[in-house]
Amino acid sequence: MKCFYLKKPQNLQSVFLFLFLALATNAFSQARKIINFDNGWQFIKEDVSGAENPAFNDKQWQTLNVPHDWSIEGPYDRANPSGRGGGYLPSGIGWYRKTFEISKADANKMCSIEFDGIMANSDVWINGKHLGKRPYGYISFSYDLTPYLNFDKPNVIAVRADNSIQPASRYYTGAGIYRHVRLVSVSPTHFKHWGTFVTTPTATAAKGIINIKSEVENKGTAGDYKLQIDIIDSKGKIVKTVESQKNIGANGSVSFAQDIEITNPKLWNVEEPNLYSAVTKLYSGKTLIDNQTISFGIKKADFKAESGFWLNEKNIKLKGVCLHHDGGAVGAAVPLGVWKERFKKLKEVGVNAIRTSHNPVAPEFLDLCDQLGFMVMDETFDTWTAAKHNGEQGYNLYFKDWWEQDTRDMVLRDRNHPSIVIYSIGNEIHDDLSYPEGYKAYKMQEDVVKKYDETRPVTMALFRPANSKVYLSGFAEHMDVVGQNYRENELIAAHEAHPNWKVIGTENTHVISRWLALRDKPYMAGQFLWTGYDYLGEADWPETTNNQGLFDRAGNWKQQSLQRDSWWSPEPVVHIVRKSENAGEGNWVGDWTPNDFDTYDNAKVNVYSNCDEVELFLNEKSLGTVKKPADDSPREWNVTFEKGTIKAIGKNNGKVVAQEEFESAGKPAKIVISKSNPALSNNWDDVSFITATIVDDKGVRCANADNLIKFSVSGAGKIIATDNGNIISHEDYLSPEKRAFSGKAIAIIRATQDTGKIEIKASAEGLEGGTITVEVVSEKMN
Repeated sequence: MKCFYLKKPQNLQSVFLFLFLALATNAFSQARKIINFDNGWQFIKEDVSGAENPAFNDKQWQTLNVPHDWSIEGPYDRANPSGRGGGYLPSGIGWYRKTFEISKADANKMCSIEFDGIMANSDVWINGKHLGKRPYGYISFSYDLTPYLNFDKPNVIAVRADNSIQPASRYYTGAGIYRHVRLVSVSPTHFKHWGTFVTTPTATAAKGIINIKSEVENKGTAGDYKLQIDIIDSKGKIVKTVESQKNIGANGSVSFAQDIEITNPKLWNVEEPNLYSAVTKLYSGKTLIDNQTISFGIKKADFKAESGFWLNEKNIKLKGVCLHHDGGAVGAAVPLGVWKERFKKLKEVGVNAIRTSHNPVAPEFLDLCDQLGFMVMDETFDTWTAAKHNGEQGYNLYFKDWWEQDTRDMVLRDRNHPSIVIYSIGNEIHDDLSYPEGYKAYKMQEDVVKKYDETRPVTMALFRPANSKVYLSGFAEHMDVVGQNYRENELIAAHEAHPNWKVIGTENTHVISRWLALRDKPYMAGQFLWTGYDYLGEADWPETTNNQGLFDRAGNWKQQSLQRDSWWSPEPVVHIVRKSENAGEGNWVGDWTPNDFDTYDNAKVNVYSNCDEVELFLNEKSLGTVKKPADDSPREWNVTFEKGTIKAIGKNNGKVVAQEEFESAGKPAKIVISKSNPALSNNWDDVSFITATIVDDKGVRCANADNLIKFSVSGAGKIIATDNGNIISHEDYLSPEKRAFSGKAIAIIRATQDTGKIEIKASAEGLEGGTITVEVVSEKMN
């Protein structure tokens, strides 16, 4: 719900706006109230009879805060029913209960509870009254509590989450109340939940027209009501105010519509994701009775058949990645700080777009995309009615009954995000896609999307179109944008046979030919790599993690991210990789320290670079210069290995613009610690990544070290997870101990107090340990 819900600003540009809205809070305090409902839940990981009853005794249950994913706590077990799709982590049933009170002073208010996501098949009760069931664990929803509340007496909310029916997914889902929860109190006359829609039908550097439609429902008395809208820029300045008035009958509803023109707007784009806020205030006479703040951007996005994607009249490529919803060691309950760290690295390699594969994401995920300038393909489902292997007991069992409401709820919730440029209503769907009968299932979903948002196109990720005949039957020609997974040559051929089709790669591999299909075909709007980060599940034991990401689970660079950096980064880059085993065998690695110096004499070396020319040196001796190949392939050398230093220098127009070097490591001597975030606030979403690297006595990373690293924390924080990125590791993510992988391990920490310091130590037997400190501050501006 994009209501008045203050978040810390993500950049300095947002500080002024944050302060303005914070000052306005007191004025709004008598209108809409939004209460963080994350803390103080009771939990048990089993099915319990009668736990929905308010009088049920839950004193022996675990007390915890949500978001909470109990599945990630493990243990890993090949026999777990979740199987390869769920990463061999536990499934089952969990119960949550929370007791709270509502003041009698609020008896004239309407109260609802909002869940951003419960995995899965959730049932919710208030004071023993069943409020409803939602099978789809990725969807956000709310329930009206008003008729069932006690005032100045205890109320009990009970939630049952059931993911025991397995295998339920081809990839890791998590389990429990794994996203945020809020309690919302409004006046009887109020803005409808997700009922305000902001669009920008005109978006130029000279003029922006903002269309705002607000649905107001009246559960109180009839009367005249005034709507005031303030448009506020990123510095907190009110740039326009408009008012309108309508009479609303008792138990009626109306829609206010306003076109608001501003001059010289700051457009939202990838490089400068400028954001505005629409502060909507509803008055009865002079009394403020409801308010919302909607964040939005002024932009124009368009797909064209002949030239691909355009943003604000600029032709750009969607250089995207697919992301599953898990955050590695934290599972499905992902702090926003984890996504910040991941998005930072994706930006570094030139990624500008994200496909939410294959489900609705947490709302703050989209907020971050808005703030950082990522364009989004917002996706609904991985399955319709036909099952998929290793997920036979998944959403396919519920699609017929729930697809319409789930689609509606995703679009209504997400449509104000400027980052979203296209919707997808399915991934590799195995249902009948014949024409016209099979097409009807697609069209009915497209119609629902466009009922609530007709400003964006709709696609789906087609699967083996040569087999399903969608390019020949008439199906594809009715799609807004034709999306296809893999087999890029088929999509190219389809467009060249039908040049009026708009086309996009919805899922693509990392190999060079796939990049060239995007680079060299102007009509190809973009592609989405599978994937941006390694993800839990879809792996065969002993592997627990699918390793097709640009980055591994712990955020370490991989061969494909280094190469992608040379293709997509706007900055000059040089990256050296070598084959890990002698004579071109093994994996590509970024170091100059082989496992066995005695048997490693023939090193196959590649350099990934976007520079005009690259010169390679071994122990200061030049091994030659290679110019940039026209097909963006790597520069290659066969090198007789010597201990010492290998260095690559990149030049543009004869000037050195980038370089990288590796030195052979000696024996492990000590641990060096670094931190991603020097200061934290006491906020569930704020985290810092602590990286422990094993180095020799000269500070060179020991890439083959696998020592057991022990993390410890004292002061104002705690460790919430540890990891190393190893896809065959079955270690406990909650353990403070982690074996190094490629010489590294990480701990993710969070503050537990409002001020102070967190001291983190990393030690290993026989090595000099390392220590680092993270400050805890009461207010933090990122």
